[in-house]
Amino acid sequence: MLESVTMRICSVDEVEDDEPLGLELENGLKIAVYRVDGEYFVTSDVCSHGNALLSEGWQDEDKIECPFHGGSFFIKTGEPANYPCVKPVKSYPVTIEGGEILITLSDADNDDVAGSDS
Repeated sequence: MLESVTMRICSVDEVEDDEPLGLELENGLKIAVYRVDGEYFVTSDVCSHGNALLSEGWQDEDKIECPFHGGSFFIKTGEPANYPCVKPVKSYPVTIEGGEILITLSDADNDDVAGSDS
């Protein structure tokens, strides 16, 4: 059975509109935090098409464009928005408590880090 853990990643004050925040967690997982219309979302920070950090890309409302090849993803779901991106990026459940952003990670997320080359 997969277990999950909820952890604080940052304060809501650290995330600005149209300015993704890239973070690396203690387990090595790279995530990007976004604010879209007053809501907060978290995805993997690594593009599924190439080895680029989405947090270094360009946020346009609810889309994030990869700085490497110009493909983009829907921030709210991680689904690809346009070519050459065809594989989604991981999206994480977000909760806000006392002005802090928390995400829920499962054991599978740790396996993703252990199995990655980056």
